[in-house]
Amino acid sequence: MKTGVVNVDGIRERAKKAATIGEFIREQREQAQVSVRQLARLAGVSNPYLSQIERGLRKPSADILQQIAKGLAISAEQLYVRAGILESRHGDPELIAAILADPGLAERQKQVLIEIYESFRHENASEKTSEQTAEKGTDPASDAAAVPAQDMVVNGKGRTAPTGTAPTENKE
Repeated sequence: MKTGVVNVDGIRERAKKAATIGEFIREQREQAQVSVRQLARLAGVSNPYLSQIERGLRKPSADILQQIAKGLAISAEQLYVRAGILESRHGDPELIAAILADPGLAERQKQVLIEIYESFRHENASEKTSEQTAEKGTDPASDAAAVPAQDMVVNGKGRTAPTGTAPTENKE
């Protein structure tokens, strides 16, 4: 007889995610002042099924989450992240949550705003890294570790700089 190892932690994690998404859906439904019956009708699911999702007994598929999001007039992405279907985005989670929860914005507008926000964060992080690198380049302590460049390209022409002299143009 073959015995198998059961990943109890994985099962617990999935159950926790299901409960968390259910709690979140319930909170959103209550904030919207919508009954379980009304949301079930709007989302196109049965009343008992929605109740089971909210209690953490069922884990909804991405399609069901999208239907529930439409019924609640919230971002499907927000539900996907809560359910563990989609990774959370980087950046200020409160700002991203505020954008995703704004009922005055269409789904595409929310996505574009978040993409712009993240691109600015990425650009600023790159600039900060470049500035730090430039600062290290002027640091005398880092000059000791610098390797002298013997060959370089200037205006598309190869040049060689013998140690201790000015660069000379290659005649190749």
